[in-house]
Amino acid sequence: MVDLASFALAAAAGVVGGAMNGLAGGGSFATLPALIALGLPANIANATSNVALLPGAAASAWGFRDELGPVAGLSVVVLAAITFVGGIAGSLLLVLTPSDMFDIIVPWLLLFAFVVMLFGRSAADWLHARVTIGRPTLVGAQSVLGVYGGYFGGGVGLITTAVYGLLANIQPRELFAIRTLMLSVANLAAAIVFTTFAMVWWWACLPMLAGSVIGGWAGAAIGKRLSARAVRVWTLLVTATTTVIFFVRAYG
Repeated sequence: MVDLASFALAAAAGVVGGAMNGLAGGGSFATLPALIALGLPANIANATSNVALLPGAAASAWGFRDELGPVAGLSVVVLAAITFVGGIAGSLLLVLTPSDMFDIIVPWLLLFAFVVMLFGRSAADWLHARVTIGRPTLVGAQSVLGVYGGYFGGGVGLITTAVYGLLANIQPRELFAIRTLMLSVANLAAAIVFTTFAMVWWWACLPMLAGSVIGGWAGAAIGKRLSARAVRVWTLLVTATTTVIFFVRAYG
């Protein structure tokens, strides 16, 4: 029988995760460990986290709606369509991935997110001094981001920030709106697949979902007042801490 403390932990993790997604992404870094602590297998925890964070991500995206605009000439509608198709493909891949294999893969996905964020700015400056990035490159990158978001989702907001900075030379603070929208689109695509294949444990999902809505609105409100430097520092700290935790869990 599920006790009140379990519901409270799920709801609290939802608030934190929703706020993190609104600020800089990485909300599943709060929700995924909480769900695993509550006894969910890693792949089920990831699917449940994805569905729980969807309303919060949508709330954050709505909060930033006035800041939405094209990226490198690509419209929001085109980017969203690419992300949705990729999210469907990635979530189907997760359905086929055994839980023990997912445990081993996760830390490396998190490490990738951290490295991209850490060197994203200097790499973007170096790249843009030498080459011009065209639309086909951004389309390809967005497709991969959609698949990654549907498969894992952890750090997809952070990686989106880094990739957009690398390919379109956009600062993190300018990406709040488009990043949160793409996150919600990827979550929506994955939620359709995960619910269809009964991979969501609703007793944990529902209180976490309620918390994520509160956190998503709060994160969007706070994020509008933060500097680009504050966003970057927060993002790196969250990513580094979570990466270490998951490596210890998988290989410690």
